[in-house]
Amino acid sequence: MYRNPILRGFYPDPSVVRVGSDYYMVNSTFQYFPGIAISHSKDLVHWELIGHALTDPDDPDLSDIRDSHGIWAPDISYSDGRYIIMATLRLNGDGKRGTPVLRRQLVVSSERPEGPYTRPAKLEVDSIDPSHFVDKDGQHYLVISPGVRILPLSDDCTRVTGEAVTVWEGTGERCPEGPHLFRRGKYYYAVLAEGGTGYGHGINVARSENLLGPYEPSPYNPILRQTDPEAPIQRTGHGKLVETQNGEWWAVYLLGRPNSGRYTTVGRETGLDPVTWTEDGWFLINDGKGPSTLQRSPDLPEQTWPRWLRDDFDAETLDMHWQFVRRPRPADLSLTERPGFLRIYTGDGVLSEIRAANTLLRREEELCYTAETALEFAPAADGEQAGLVCYYSTATYLRCALCMEGGRRIRLAANRGHGEEVLAETGLLPEGRVWLRVEVDHLRRTFSYSLDGERYLPVGTAENCIYLCDEGVPDDPKRHTGTLVGIYCNNGGRGSRIPADFDYFAYSDGQEDE
Repeated sequence: MYRNPILRGFYPDPSVVRVGSDYYMVNSTFQYFPGIAISHSKDLVHWELIGHALTDPDDPDLSDIRDSHGIWAPDISYSDGRYIIMATLRLNGDGKRGTPVLRRQLVVSSERPEGPYTRPAKLEVDSIDPSHFVDKDGQHYLVISPGVRILPLSDDCTRVTGEAVTVWEGTGERCPEGPHLFRRGKYYYAVLAEGGTGYGHGINVARSENLLGPYEPSPYNPILRQTDPEAPIQRTGHGKLVETQNGEWWAVYLLGRPNSGRYTTVGRETGLDPVTWTEDGWFLINDGKGPSTLQRSPDLPEQTWPRWLRDDFDAETLDMHWQFVRRPRPADLSLTERPGFLRIYTGDGVLSEIRAANTLLRREEELCYTAETALEFAPAADGEQAGLVCYYSTATYLRCALCMEGGRRIRLAANRGHGEEVLAETGLLPEGRVWLRVEVDHLRRTFSYSLDGERYLPVGTAENCIYLCDEGVPDDPKRHTGTLVGIYCNNGGRGSRIPADFDYFAYSDGQEDE
């Protein structure tokens, strides 16, 4: 048995492909870098992060991308010995990049699932949620919203070679997106997410004997939707099917776990449920009962992977689990200047600004967890700061930092969507190492510090942190990610450049260390 979600924390918009007995999944990363997380599994339940599809900070350059813009809804496929990943690059739409378009599509490929991948080809198709379909005659198609639209592609999938045709508009629900096409037997099946990505999200399907239609909607629609408002899993949709080597069918899909109400603090995640075929050639996800919490595992050999819970910064390269907020500045980070430490230099800006760099995060995976770090930092001017951060966006975060504010002290500050406010701070502290800790209990986040690594003293507690989620700030136009936790270092816009040395970062949520 297994429990949903199978990928916990900020892993939205899943797409999956099987190659032999191996399964590969990609997920959206939005403004974070590196872009497009790639995971591997042998049993569809346990996954290991193996790489990213976008690893060149210059292509695409995410340095000025707004919150929850950037890399949307990737798709992974396998054709002629190559892995092909497509994704939407959601631009700001302000014309600063020399184009008025809001969106273009990126295509990369590799002979290895973990990469490295080619430089992204750019398809000037102004929409979202691309996927790849190869028809029985070998013709490649870009499948894209709204509804299920197809555009013919060159054999290497880097050029559009014809006009778009909408083969199925959907059932009439709002936001017909996340389209996929696949063929089984005599039918083409068009799979579509509808109802919007929030509560009420769902999956509908239609079929046709001809690629261009007409398509007949399934009498079983929606084939996946959460109808119980009190269930622990909500917001289910945006799914893709995969057939195992044993002939079973399964669906991966997007979901969210509400936290003490309708607040999805850890972000949109990935779920898994079985697919069954009816006698009349339709299919259902989890027998039409909605998403499962506890489910029977696929008939595949179990393969588990160690969880990434601690980084002692002993390697010479940064672990792939770390996510930068937008474009990194390699000159500001070093694992070799002081071996055994991650040295981060204070970058310009503050966390509420898009220009701020040097923020490194990992995904929150549960609604309750503890994270801690130890650092050595000698701020000399007001504004210089380094420490822990629970980060959703430039508009919403909690930071607990060693800083120089009228003297060396630790300050807890929150941005709830309307600018920073100081929640608590310590008195003046002596020079030397400082340990920082955050304990998260649903919507409460408690911060503490230590001067010896053993005795922790309180800094402050932030209650009812509903602003660290998709739904908590209604006037923020786009909130599609989730809360991540990690470390940061900046100079408060003062222009100075001094180092902060982080000895380790540890995360624990009480779940089994598989």
